[in-house]
Amino acid sequence: MKKMFSGVFLLTMVVLLVLSGCAKKEAGTGSSAAPSAAPATSTAPSATPGTSGANFTVGMVTDVGGVNDKSFNQSAWEGLSKLKADKGVKVKYLESKGDADYVPNLNTFVKENYSLTWGIGFMMGDSIKTVATQNPKAKLAIIDSLVDAPNVESVLFAENEGSFLVGVVAGLTTKTNKLGFVGGVDGEVIRRFDVGFKAGVLAVNPKAEIKTIYTGAFDKPDLGKAAATTMYNDGADIIFHASGGTGTGVFNEAKARVKNGNKVWVIGVDKDQSLEFGDEVTLTSMLKRVDQAVIRVSQDVVDNKFQGGKVITLGLKEDAVGLPETSKKNVTPEILKKVEEYKAKIISGEIKVPAK
Repeated sequence: MKKMFSGVFLLTMVVLLVLSGCAKKEAGTGSSAAPSAAPATSTAPSATPGTSGANFTVGMVTDVGGVNDKSFNQSAWEGLSKLKADKGVKVKYLESKGDADYVPNLNTFVKENYSLTWGIGFMMGDSIKTVATQNPKAKLAIIDSLVDAPNVESVLFAENEGSFLVGVVAGLTTKTNKLGFVGGVDGEVIRRFDVGFKAGVLAVNPKAEIKTIYTGAFDKPDLGKAAATTMYNDGADIIFHASGGTGTGVFNEAKARVKNGNKVWVIGVDKDQSLEFGDEVTLTSMLKRVDQAVIRVSQDVVDNKFQGGKVITLGLKEDAVGLPETSKKNVTPEILKKVEEYKAKIISGEIKVPAK
C-alpha cells in the first residue's frame, strides 16, 4: 500500500507541474501580454519598405507665413496631410509668429520623440542646426536650406529653372514690355526665382524692362499690395511674385485693377494660385512641389531609408518645378510650345539657367 500510495503521489505531482508550466506559457503568449500600441509621441520602431505609417509621427514647424499662406507652408502641410490620408502617419504642425519661435517649436516635436521634424523655409536653417546638434538621435529635415548635420536631410529646389519658364511666358505675353518681380525676404532662394525669371524674359524679349522690389517679409499682404501698386502704376502689366503670404496683396491689387477694366496679370508661386485667386488675374504659376518633397522624405523615414547628412536638389528633370496644367487657360498654345522647347533645352543641359 505504501508503494502504491507513493507512486500515485509522484504521478500527481508530475501532472501538476506540467499543467503549471503550460499555464505560464499560455499567459506569456496571450493578448493580455501583447505590447500596447505606441502613443503618438513615442519613438517609432524601424520599418521595412512598404509598411504603413501608423506608428510614425511627423511634425512640421512653419515659418512666419503660417500654414494658410496660400503658398509655401500650405503646400508642405498638404503633403503631410496626404501622407496621413494615404499611409496613416500621424502629423501635426506648429506655427511660428517670429524667429524666436523656431527653436522652441522644433524642440517640442523633438522632445516628444517624433519620428521626423520638419523646418519649412531657409529662415529656419540656423535653428535646425542648433536643435540637431543638441539632439543627435533626432531626425530632422528642412526645405530650402543646406544644414550640415548627420541627422538632418536638406531639400533644395532649382527655382531658377521653373522661374525661367514663367519668364518665357511673361516675355511673350506682355503688351507693355514692362514687367515686375516682387520678392519676400532677400536671400539665395528668392534670388533664384528673381534671376531665373529675368533670364527667361530676356531670352525671348530682349527689349523688356523688369523692375524688382523685395518687401522683406513673407507675411505682409499690405507690402505686397504697395509693391504691386508701384509697378502697375509704372506701366507693368505682369508681376511675378515669390513672397509667400505677402503675395496675397499683389493679387488683391491686380483684382481691383481688373475689376476697373485695367487688364493686368500676376504669376503665382509654389502652388497653382489660380485655384485660390482666379483665372481672371492669374496668368500662370511657378509650381514648386514642396508637398511632394515632404512626402518623399517623410516616407523614407517610414521605410527606414532616411538620408541624414545628405542634400537633395529637385528641378525640372525631377518634375519638381514647372507650370500647372491650368496654364492653358490664359497662355496661348504657341507660347506653351515655346515653353516646352526651353524646358527640353534646360533638362538636356543645352541651356544653363543662372542661379544668382
